[in-house]
Amino acid sequence: MRTEVLDRVEELLPRLRERAQETENARQIPAETIRDLRETGYFGLLRPSRFGGAEADPLVHFDAVRRIASACGSTGWVASVLGAHAWHVASFPPAAQEEVWGEDPETLVSSAYAPMGRARKVDGGYSLSGRWSFSSGIGHARHVILGGLVTDEDGTPGDWLTFLVPHSSCTVVDVWDTVGLRGTGSNDVHVEEAFVPAHRVLSFEDSFRCSCPGQEANPAALYRIPLYSLMTTTIATPLIGMAEGAYAAHVEHQRDRVRAFGGDKAKDDPFAKLRVAEAASEIDAGWLQLTRNIAAVHETAAAGRTIPLAQRVRLRRDQVRAASRAITAIDRLFENSGASALAAGSPVQRFWRDAHAARVHVANDVEPALKSFGDVEFGGTLTGGML
Repeated sequence: MRTEVLDRVEELLPRLRERAQETENARQIPAETIRDLRETGYFGLLRPSRFGGAEADPLVHFDAVRRIASACGSTGWVASVLGAHAWHVASFPPAAQEEVWGEDPETLVSSAYAPMGRARKVDGGYSLSGRWSFSSGIGHARHVILGGLVTDEDGTPGDWLTFLVPHSSCTVVDVWDTVGLRGTGSNDVHVEEAFVPAHRVLSFEDSFRCSCPGQEANPAALYRIPLYSLMTTTIATPLIGMAEGAYAAHVEHQRDRVRAFGGDKAKDDPFAKLRVAEAASEIDAGWLQLTRNIAAVHETAAAGRTIPLAQRVRLRRDQVRAASRAITAIDRLFENSGASALAAGSPVQRFWRDAHAARVHVANDVEPALKSFGDVEFGGTLTGGML
């Protein structure tokens, strides 16, 4: 099934390329694209087998994301995060999983993880309120994972929790009007005094320790990967795909391009060849490091061992470097494309804008992740997060 999913994703790519401008103009992923992705089996890759999912090797999932993003950056971004949320829902208590997938295993879940909400304990659960930004693909989701802090009677914040909230308890605020990733529909979510039962709440601390209530029902090694290891790779992989898409579009464009000044063919410029080689190398290096590290983490989990901190910080080090490498490659290609690449509808400029929008996600913030690696290497106090 896993190879078949990748084959079907590959067959879908021409349609995604054709819809890329439509997706950007609409500021959200078209419904037909979500339907097409469902039909490939992509959204089931990280879903538990007891709900009809594949429980696939995470490399299969990320390979699919890379390919999708190479056709349309916004579609790749939304596919990546919605697909990864199936993995996260599998960590919640079984009762929550049943509520999400029991009637419809194809149900999608979006998120806004930043702890912008405030929750107070009530009988049987929590009362949650807040407003969250950047919930990519929420227009296609029936539940949302929201981050929040539990406050005491004085309003002092305490534990950081994730709350699984049905779409019916949320108000979506249409604010997504951006220069990049325009098609992701990453709108705001507003919740006012929503009751969230205890079984739809998960501690970030439990996720960090890879000790979540859903693991008893879903014992596969896939569900013992640390939350941040999987989620930060989820944010970096679309960037690699966008770089590959920009590379393919650039090479095709350059083959036929004639320079306005001098009339020379761009493909005969030796420096253009150098820039293409540099870009290709950056893309390959980023992808190789990403896949090496997520594979190593999965193998450690499959062996029944705890994921060591050294492995986590290496994954984060190379994850942010992969994002940076992708940006370096796309910038190099864009600089080499000539003024015609600026035209509205040009795939090169769209990939350039989408990639720079993706780069500013907090998970791709380079310095904190690199500092965490240095903290561990030198035996100092670990001060960084997202591990």
